Amino acid sequence: MTPRRILVVEDNPLNLKLVRDVLQVAGYHVIAAQSGEDGLRAAQEDPPDLVLMDLQLPGIDGTETLRRLRQGILSRHVPVVAVTAFAMVEDRERASLAGFDGYVEKPISVRALPGQIEAFLSGASEATGQASRASEATGETSRRGQ
Repeated sequence: MTPRRILVVEDNPLNLKLVRDVLQVAGYHVIAAQSGEDGLRAAQEDPPDLVLMDLQLPGIDGTETLRRLRQGILSRHVPVVAVTAFAMVEDRERASLAGFDGYVEKPISVRALPGQIEAFLSGASEATGQASRASEATGETSRRGQ
């Protein structure tokens, strides 16, 4: 079976490496992009099954990148999940209103992330927030970054 393709759009090299390593060990094929523009190109060249999108990116931000992805590059069935160090309820609501299918808080739980990705791919409606709850329980986190 072909591994599911996850596009990770993250400008912080340490966070990108952590997410890529965790997802590759879990059996996913990871496509990395360090800007919104690079993410758009990568999605067009190698359509992903899911996108993890940092909200604060150089150039166009994550919300604008999502808007452009939804204008025809990606099917509406491909989940696009916001990833950010902002943890306020308003930020989660803003991501939802912008059209993101979920929300993952930084620092990312390396234990919870593969299961959370699988939940998003399966269409589970409450995948959002699992990583932050798991990180509180396990103490397994990455560096906080934007």
